[in-house]
Amino acid sequence: MTIFALIIINKAGGLIYNKTFHEGGLNKISTNDYLVLAGTFHGVHAITTRLNPVKNFPAADRASASTAVAGGPGMLTRPEPSSGLEVLESENFRLQCFNTMTGTKFLLFTDTTQANVDVTIRRIYEMYADYVMKNPFYQLEMPVRCDMFDRKLSSYIREINNR
Repeated sequence: MTIFALIIINKAGGLIYNKTFHEGGLNKISTNDYLVLAGTFHGVHAITTRLNPVKNFPAADRASASTAVAGGPGMLTRPEPSSGLEVLESENFRLQCFNTMTGTKFLLFTDTTQANVDVTIRRIYEMYADYVMKNPFYQLEMPVRCDMFDRKLSSYIREINNR
């Protein structure tokens, strides 16, 4: 079980952090490729948040459901907004996305057999909040340049990869 890389994307779709943890897992890509990947994922994520199909209600419930929508009769409500693309899995890797309330996206590339990826990505988010967001010198939406975050993150991922 291996964690390959982490990418953090700001709410505008800009790459603010990327780090590779395991060189042998994924092909090495350039910084420009990471920028393209961040922008592309941001766009795909924005589209997938709008792809929320309306659930089919029984005929008796349609009248009450359609009146609850500001759009008027005939429109059905969606019980909850779509969270967009969360997991993309191939035969070689798994990409898990954690989207924060502020729109910052954490993309974690792992082995397909990696367990508890959601717990790992939330722990990374906690480290980001503790060491980046609480840093008085960090400016929002700018690239992350925080040595303490790098050290704690590397130590945490090394611990996971050595299990």
